[in-house]
Amino acid sequence: MAQVKFTPNLQRFFPDLRACEVDAATIAEVVDAVDMRWRGLGDYIIDEQGALRKHVNIFIGDELIRDKRRLSDAVSADTRVYIMQALSGG
Repeated sequence: MAQVKFTPNLQRFFPDLRACEVDAATIAEVVDAVDMRWRGLGDYIIDEQGALRKHVNIFIGDELIRDKRRLSDAVSADTRVYIMQALSGG
């Protein structure tokens, strides 16, 4: 199962959010799986067209995902996925 970790900033919106393992083959399936555990999290991560929102980044290991529109990047049982709120400012 893929290991999924979240930035602590997301706990502001989902207080019981914690690292978990999900059975998924793509990032889209990861998002679906975490949304089933924490309803509304998927809407925070993806927009109405199913694309990654601009204020969210997803990494597979230490690499930013490539497909931000369909979230088709592959994951496997030993994959570590990091979902985080993008931070900006000056």
